[in-house]
Amino acid sequence: MTSGSVIQGYSSSPQLVEFCKKLYGEDALEFSRQQLRYNELIKNYEDHFPDSGDDLHFFSAPGRTEIGGNHTDHNCGRVLAAAVNLDSVAISCKTSDNIITVYSRGYATPFVVELEYLCPKEKEAGTTKALIRGIAAEFLSRGYKVGGFNTYISSDVLKGSGLSSSASIEVLLGDILNHLYNDGVIEPLTIAMIGQYAENTYFQKPCGLMDQIACAVGGFVTIDFKDPAKPVVQKIEFDFASYGYKLLVVDTKGDHSDLTEEYASIPVEMKSVAKALGGEVCRDHTMDELFNKLPELRKETGDRAILRAMHFHGDNLRVENQANALLNGDFKKFLSLVNESGNSSWKWLQNCFTTKNPMIQGIALALAVTENFIYAKGEGACRVHGGGFAGTIQVFLPNELQQDYVALMESVFGEGSVASLVVRSFGSMHIKL
Repeated sequence: MTSGSVIQGYSSSPQLVEFCKKLYGEDALEFSRQQLRYNELIKNYEDHFPDSGDDLHFFSAPGRTEIGGNHTDHNCGRVLAAAVNLDSVAISCKTSDNIITVYSRGYATPFVVELEYLCPKEKEAGTTKALIRGIAAEFLSRGYKVGGFNTYISSDVLKGSGLSSSASIEVLLGDILNHLYNDGVIEPLTIAMIGQYAENTYFQKPCGLMDQIACAVGGFVTIDFKDPAKPVVQKIEFDFASYGYKLLVVDTKGDHSDLTEEYASIPVEMKSVAKALGGEVCRDHTMDELFNKLPELRKETGDRAILRAMHFHGDNLRVENQANALLNGDFKKFLSLVNESGNSSWKWLQNCFTTKNPMIQGIALALAVTENFIYAKGEGACRVHGGGFAGTIQVFLPNELQQDYVALMESVFGEGSVASLVVRSFGSMHIKL
């Protein structure tokens, strides 16, 4: 049994202190907050697994923010994304019973998966158990080892925040198996693919691969999915703070329930246009080819599908231009492209509200209020963030405007609705004490 004195020893160990500083920086207030958070993590692990050994491992996987390429990944396009300072953390220990037991903060009962039974279970679709089972199954399918472990997870990547809490957890669980049973040899890109497989096949959500890659790799990255089996990932060294800007996300507190159909309609409609033009995905044709066939396409696919395919081509090119702007230090151009992307998502992609409940348009309202604020101040950029329909918007503002902006948006969407993000240089991380 792990004693209380051992718990205290872990929380104050030099290795864990350095681990936290590496992930969260040297700011005294933030470091203190993370120390309390890890103390709570250790205490909760001890409460739920009192007979566990002391061969404990700590893991952290970041959330992510999508910077460019809204709904382009699933049609073999380009995206620009970044890992953020909000993360999912876990403390884990191997077991010999071939059972994975996961306790997670906010859930009274554990998620338990026996590794002898790794086929998909229809009744588990949409649950954490489906993700655990799917990740373990794909590890075996790819020739890697799996085994039992106990873990307690705590995440400050809020659900529905557009920061990809699910991908953060998937990468976290994959990295636990990677380090406990595979000596940490599995590359981050493979961990990301395993997480996507679990979400697509077991969780039954048709997500792309951008979220998992950004969480696993870390930093600022462009990802080109032209060959989805071999995505090309390039890191970009860039710091918003050096330009005196903040990266903010506004949570409009929208209801994400029953939106799977809305999300799924986007790749389906884009691919219907590609098929009508003789391809499989939008990357297989050009904007000119689309325009040359507009009369025929209207009859075959409908107008919204055409508009969504047009958005794909525009945003796919914008990602390349955004990356070049950042690499060349042209921050003004980058901000202009962010606004262009937001305009395209609103008018062409049409994922700023759900037609199921058109009277609730939190994202559209947040964009309207933000654009009015930016227009009055003369600086900044904004766009819908992530999947859309409900959830969050992304905002880039000068530091000196943050306080006024936060006060304005919280008066509309409630206290705590605005999060200030920092790009995290590291993807999923592991430390053994």
